[in-house]
Amino acid sequence: MANTLYICDLCGREVSNVTEHHLIPKQLGGRKMNTATLCATCHKQIHALYTNKYLSTRLYTIDLLKNDVKIKRYLKFISNYPGDYDICIKKSKDIRRQA
Repeated sequence: MANTLYICDLCGREVSNVTEHHLIPKQLGGRKMNTATLCATCHKQIHALYTNKYLSTRLYTIDLLKNDVKIKRYLKFISNYPGDYDICIKKSKDIRRQA
């Protein structure tokens, strides 16, 4: 049986598992709205950098995410690692302060 590989909508890397990212967070009304298929690392990074409110008002499409300065920096970094490489993601100081 062959292993199925997926492509992350954000970083474009091949990965063995993907997650569903609600482009408008569920808690802000996005439960039945558009989603993106992301690797776990990208999904964690998005939520480590931004609040759900910010995501719902400023970064609610893949194109907006890809063109964000912080995400661009992350994508440049992550491109050096294979898809299933485990990378520790830490919340930004701004997000930690709001928690």
